[in-house]
Amino acid sequence: MKLAKLYKKLAENQVQCLACSWYCRMAEGKTGICGTRINHQGKLYSLVYGRAIGLQLDPVEKKPLFHFLPGKYLLSFGTAGCNFGCKFCQNWTQSQGNKTQSVKRKTKNLIFYIENASTKITPKEIVELAVEKKAAGIAYTYNEPAIFIELAYDTAKLARKKGLRNVFVSNGFESEESFQYIKPYLDAINIDLKSFSDKFYRQICKAKIEPVKANIKKYFRSGIITEVTTLLIPGYNDSNEELQQIAQFLAGISKNIPWHISAFHPDYQMLDVPVTRHEDLLKAYKIGRQAGLNYVYLGNIADPEHSVTTCPQCQAVLVDRTDYQGVIKNLDKRGRCRQCREKIYGIWH
Repeated sequence: MKLAKLYKKLAENQVQCLACSWYCRMAEGKTGICGTRINHQGKLYSLVYGRAIGLQLDPVEKKPLFHFLPGKYLLSFGTAGCNFGCKFCQNWTQSQGNKTQSVKRKTKNLIFYIENASTKITPKEIVELAVEKKAAGIAYTYNEPAIFIELAYDTAKLARKKGLRNVFVSNGFESEESFQYIKPYLDAINIDLKSFSDKFYRQICKAKIEPVKANIKKYFRSGIITEVTTLLIPGYNDSNEELQQIAQFLAGISKNIPWHISAFHPDYQMLDVPVTRHEDLLKAYKIGRQAGLNYVYLGNIADPEHSVTTCPQCQAVLVDRTDYQGVIKNLDKRGRCRQCREKIYGIWH
């Protein structure tokens, strides 16, 4: 266990976690919703600090980030646990498995489960591994980085000193405290906007939508490269009305926010839901473009035509992509279109 940084002490030996927007209050011996942060003798400890899952090289396009260092690779890792409970989670064994032990309030079993599922590694060792593998940066991904915010912070700070970039792949539920904590060291983030319905968030994700919407605005306006992903689930979040709401919300912040619309594949507790049809993805794509978004992409499906980045001014192909590998075509070192000099949102070199 590692003493957490983001928490405050309350009366009667209780603590309040400040890592995410749940702001969990915990009595002695209890964990928060994520099942990884525990009150031990009136102090909050992280059970996943120095306990990583993944530690593999991924193309930056797989995060997905299309406006951030195309063609580069990131050392990617996460931990056990999550502050959401999405019924369609593709990483559910990693994100939800520890919660069984947490609910049973068997702390020793919970610690054993996390240790058995993870690799013991320090922030310094993570950065050294990234350098060794010639990664362009580190991605904090596979589950929600807010729940291991202290590990992310210590790693990101060391990574920055080595010239590495830092990326979050997030459900967008960070607290104001964790946002301010990580902001100086974060270069880019992809945030899931899973729906535009609070009912969907509560019933399907065991979460709330408003903090997610607020954080999309916050991250974008802070200057951190911000991209958004929506997994299109047939019959749940794919109506024209809801897709228009999402597209208009993003365009209202900035028409330069890239919107990734991904195909659903059955998993976890939603095995009876069909795969998203290509025609429905194309419908969502058109809705995004009609709302004025400059950059809309389709994911989890073979569709090269809708994964390239084109100039919103002259339509020149700026970045071509095949199999999660981006190749810059018509962008100069300042991120401008070589044909019309339009400045393109992102970090490219």
